[in-house]
Parts: sequence; structure tokens; C-alpha cells
Amino acid sequence: MLKTRILTALVLLAVLLPVLYLGNLAAFGVVATLFFGAAVWESFRLFGQASKSAMSIALVWSAAFAAAFFLLAPDSPKTFWFAIGVMLWAIRFAPTLKFGLPPPDGGGNMMLGMVYAISIVACFGAMVTLFKHSPLYLLSVMALVWIADIGAYFSGKAFGRRKLAPSISPGKSWEGAIGGGIAVLLLAALSIVFGQPALSDTFAVRVHGALGWAATLALLVLIAAASVVGDLFESSLKRRAGVKDSSNLLPGHGGVLDRIDALVPVLPLAALVHVMIA
Repeated sequence: MLKTRILTALVLLAVLLPVLYLGNLAAFGVVATLFFGAAVWESFRLFGQASKSAMSIALVWSAAFAAAFFLLAPDSPKTFWFAIGVMLWAIRFAPTLKFGLPPPDGGGNMMLGMVYAISIVACFGAMVTLFKHSPLYLLSVMALVWIADIGAYFSGKAFGRRKLAPSISPGKSWEGAIGGGIAVLLLAALSIVFGQPALSDTFAVRVHGALGWAATLALLVLIAAASVVGDLFESSLKRRAGVKDSSNLLPGHGGVLDRIDALVPVLPLAALVHVMIA
């Protein structure tokens, strides 16, 4: 299992690192559209669609995504998508962690599956916008989520006592979530204070330059919290569907959604902030 996990990670790095390093938008577009299609396919399956039907839907959505973000009007503002993504997480997805998901065989489930797919559009659209600014800028936002996850893991192991969402993800604790948020604040603050000029074009540094310390720290806390919500929401979908992973597309790692679940609410938020301060 570990060998498979490492091999998959190496293959992904071999594909993704050159694309990010070279900053080629066409290559990035191909990779992003492929991963987008995989994420949409997985999401519709988690909401009860048959695999073949979900594949047909994913192909149509992928073509529309590529057209909207790369082919027809690549330079037009996409703020609408980011705002929709943020709004959906605030008023629709986050509340399900308290009130639960709709029955899997009803119209409410079908509607929720559709709007979750829309949030994936917002996530990948944000990814495109942040990449166009610079690959480092995109990575700096993604790194905040990774830091929150790593910090939560170690804090939870060391101090975890109170379960965060025992019916959804029994391994997560409030202490872990708080530790992840503290890790984000600490490392982002270090990058702001000591990272110049190498990190001058990263998300935390640019937000600090535009909005100051108070707004930056508040936004970082919100990003850390959003990453936890994204993770828990996908976990709730998998638990309801009775599966461990969203798919087996990435051997040893599960599916694409398993790798990006925490990014789905975070990237539209970061892109919306980016548009506001640009």
C-alpha cells in the first residue's frame, strides 16, 4: 500500500511540477480539465448516479468548463463563479454538517449534487485565475490548506480529546482543528515578516500588503476553517454512500475529490479576495 501510494505521488509530481514550473497555460488547461472531469464524475457517483451516467455528465461539464475558462472567453472576469462558490459553502454545504444530508433517493439529494458540482466549477475556475496570476501564487494558497491539514493531524495526535464531528469523521478533534489554524497563522506570519522578497508574490503577503494584519489573520482563520468544512462535507458524502474513497483513480490515495476536498471551499474564497485586492 505504501509503495503504491509513493509511486502514485511520484507520477503526479512528474506531471504537475513541470506544468507549474513552466507556467504554460495550455498544458495547465489540459491537466486542470482532466482533474475537473474526474472530480465531477466522482461527485455525481457519491450522490447516487450510476458510473456510466456520471461519466456522461462529467464529459459534458468538462467540455463546458474548458470552453468557459480556456477557449471562448479566457480573459473575461470570473468573479461570479467565485462568489457563487463562497455563497454555496456558507449557506448550503456547511449547514449540512449540523443538520445532515437529504435522503439519497429524493429531489433534494439531486439538487444538492448539482450545486456541489457547481462548487467544483468554482474551485477549478479559481485555480485557473490564481495560476494566471502566477503558479507560485496558486501554490501559496494551496499550501495554506496543506499546512492546516498537517497541523491538525499532529495537534490532534498530541492533544485531541473532544471530537469535532464524531458521526462524520471520528478521528478529527477540536484540538486538531485549532492546532491546524494556529499552524497556518504562524507560518503565514513568518512568510510575511521574513519572506521578502522571495515570497512577495504569495497570497498571505499580498493580502497583508493590501489589507493589513487584522484582516489578514481573520482571513487565514476563515481559510483554515473552510478547509475543515470541505473535508468534513466530503467525508459525510462518502459515509452516506458507504465508501472509503471517492474513487480509486489515484491508487493508494483514493480519488481526486479525496485530494482536493479541503480546497473546494478555499480556492473560490481566495480567488474572490484576490480579485478584490488586485
